[in-house]
Amino acid sequence: MGLPLFKGVSHDKISEIVEKAKFHFLKYTEGSTIINAHDPCTHIKFVISGSVRSTIANSDGRFKVSQTLCAPSVIAPEFLFGKAPFYPNTVTAIEPTGLLQISKNDYMKILNTNEIFMYNFLNTLSMNAQKAVEGILAITSGSLEERIAFWIISLTQRGGRDIALTCKARDLYALFGVQRTSFISTLDGMKQRGIIEYDNQEIRINSRDSLLEILNTSAE
Repeated sequence: MGLPLFKGVSHDKISEIVEKAKFHFLKYTEGSTIINAHDPCTHIKFVISGSVRSTIANSDGRFKVSQTLCAPSVIAPEFLFGKAPFYPNTVTAIEPTGLLQISKNDYMKILNTNEIFMYNFLNTLSMNAQKAVEGILAITSGSLEERIAFWIISLTQRGGRDIALTCKARDLYALFGVQRTSFISTLDGMKQRGIIEYDNQEIRINSRDSLLEILNTSAE
């Protein structure tokens, strides 16, 4: 009942669904690969115990954004449907971890049994869509700080922890289209406010919520 897409549903309703739907419970040892990037997204997967490390990288692997997802959480639910239902991330267990997975067909049946299930799923999809719009506006007219916040927010999930953007500094200057001095000045400002830590290879996020505040403040 604590899983994000099941919140607000009664205990009796959950029990009824568990009896009818095919729930698959899987266990993974520390270091096991759970998902490889570009795997078909045929099931919705929930972390119900332990934690996983999720990493999204570009084609040559020079740019990576990683996050830790702890139980209870769902892995990339927005890729279950759509034109390209493939996982964008590689996911590994960072400790003994338990997953609950439900096939797409069974999950569709669950969504149709109760409007709360449908509302939770649509709300998740809507938040991700709105996040993308805010980010595009930040890229076109926002400050460098807003653009950094967008990149990290768009590639991580709500509840993600230990977030890190891994990329050589010179590649980041090119990515954001700025001079080194401007980039370092922005990072120093964010570090002084306790939002990030950084070195020449990585930007580590202390607070994802602080990045959201940057975007929300700019939107207001």
